[in-house]
Amino acid sequence: MLYHVEPGQGCLLSGGCLLGHADYAASGVAETDVTLLSIPPALFQQLLVEHEPFRRFVFGMYGERLAQVMQLVEEVAFRRLDARLAQLLVQRGPVVAATQQKLADELGSVREIVSRLLRQFESRGWVELGRERITVRDPRALGELAR
Repeated sequence: MLYHVEPGQGCLLSGGCLLGHADYAASGVAETDVTLLSIPPALFQQLLVEHEPFRRFVFGMYGERLAQVMQLVEEVAFRRLDARLAQLLVQRGPVVAATQQKLADELGSVREIVSRLLRQFESRGWVELGRERITVRDPRALGELAR
């Protein structure tokens, strides 16, 4: 997973395809009910040229998303998975409602490795594992690992 699209935001990949007049084989997953606004390519181009607020929105979105994606790439390439998982748990705690697969997807890993790390965290008393739920028991210890 590269990023989430929150209410009021645009999809970076869709915008890139519209800007570059190209198709892209990306997929998205709606985690809740959504209302989607789809802009035809001709209207997108017209708004980009003629409407300054729209142009600022599109290029502002690109700047924000590029920074987020670069941060993710840096973390995946240079930061250990256990530290990234610990940070995610501390940020979302004290109860994280998510499957281990979902956490693995967000961290750019596989479920088996995330499951093994979570079991290690549990054996140290840092977390308690439940069905689609992780309860943070020692945020201080996880925070230290996340540094």
